[in-house]
Amino acid sequence: MILRLVVAAILGGIVGIERGSGDRPAGLRTHILVCVGSTLFMLVSLYGFDDVNPLPTHVEEDIGQRRDSARIAAQVVSGIGFLGAGTILHEGLTIRGLTTAASLWMVSAIGLAVGSGMYFLSGVATLLTMITLVSLHTWEKRYAVNSRSDRRFVRVITSNRPNAITDVTGYLTANGMQVKSLNVKKDKQKDRLVIELFLKTSKSGVDGADVSKGLQEIDGVIGVENMK
Repeated sequence: MILRLVVAAILGGIVGIERGSGDRPAGLRTHILVCVGSTLFMLVSLYGFDDVNPLPTHVEEDIGQRRDSARIAAQVVSGIGFLGAGTILHEGLTIRGLTTAASLWMVSAIGLAVGSGMYFLSGVATLLTMITLVSLHTWEKRYAVNSRSDRRFVRVITSNRPNAITDVTGYLTANGMQVKSLNVKKDKQKDRLVIELFLKTSKSGVDGADVSKGLQEIDGVIGVENMK
C-alpha cells in the first residue's frame, strides 16, 4: 500500500511539474495531493473494510463479492470536479485553466489506477498525459499562430440607447466580420454599454483599422478598443 502511494506521488508529480512550470493555478503540490489522495481512496475502498464482518475461514468467496469496491472510487470521479472548477478563470472573453482542470481530473484517474495496482496502465496514462501537455502544446501554439490572422477581439463602448448592439453587430456583419461570441456589460453610473466581441473574418482583405474607424462613426459609439 505504501508503495502505491509513493508511485502515485511520483506520477502525479511528473504532471504537476509541467503544469507548475507555466505558472498555472494548480502546480506540483496540487497534482501530487490529488493523485495520492485518489490512490488512498482506492486503497480504503479495496482493503479498508477487511475487519468489518469478515467471512468465516471455511467460506471461499472472492473479495469483490463481499463489497462494492467501486463505490468510493466513483465518488472521486465526480468529486474532483469542484477542484477543477476552481482552476478555471474567466477573464473577459478569455477562459483560462481548462487544461489544468483536465490534468487534475486525469491525475485523479491515474491515482485510482495506482491504488488498484495497475502500475503499467498508470505509467502509460502518465506518458500519454505528458505527451499531450508538452508535445501537442507546441503543435497547438503553431497552429494557433497560423489561424490567428482571421480572428479579432474588440471592445466597443457606446451610450445606452435602443438598438445600439444591433447597429454594432450589423455593421460588423456587413463588413465581413462574423460575431462568434458577444458579452455585454452595463455601466449604470455613466449610462454606457461595454460590448465585448470575438470576431472572425468571413473574407480576406478585411482591414481592422478601417472597421474600427467605421465603428466609431456609428451613432452613440464612444470608443473602440483592441481592434487588431
